[in-house]
Amino acid sequence: MMTDKELVREVLHREKENAFAQIVHRYSAMVFSRAIGIMHSEEGAAEVTQETFVRAYENLSSWRGTELGPWLSAIAGFTALKLLDKQKRRKTVQIDEAAYVSDESFSDEREVQLQRMETAIATLPELERQLLQLHYYEHLSTAERARRTALSQSNDLVRLHRIRAKLREMMKNDGNETE
Repeated sequence: MMTDKELVREVLHREKENAFAQIVHRYSAMVFSRAIGIMHSEEGAAEVTQETFVRAYENLSSWRGTELGPWLSAIAGFTALKLLDKQKRRKTVQIDEAAYVSDESFSDEREVQLQRMETAIATLPELERQLLQLHYYEHLSTAERARRTALSQSNDLVRLHRIRAKLREMMKNDGNETE
């Protein structure tokens, strides 16, 4: 298997047509995981992933590392944040008087929601509960979580995404059953 430096050299010198395709294949899951962690939507993450590889290709001659992963991750993070900022600027917020609730009713609603979340988390398998603990309560980096759980970094990120989706679905179903 070729190193990242060898692949980059081949892309820059146009020695091998599919060299960049190999880079995309090697790092697309990692870039997508990074993007989905910021965008919180598959559509947004897909857009960020595509844009990341376009920017990487355009700026490949400026890369000076030994592995492309950190560089691509930085590009993905920057691209995702830029896209989020652009989306926020496009949205206009309309103030609806009916949306205002007192602090007391918000607190009660929030407390019920937190209790439902704790109940849902308690039903998760041990590894999924551990990942949530390490991410949200111990604020560990992806690398550190992966080391502690013996998962790859991309697998860690994908699992976190799936756990969040599972919890959203559980909360949605729980909310529908009580109404």
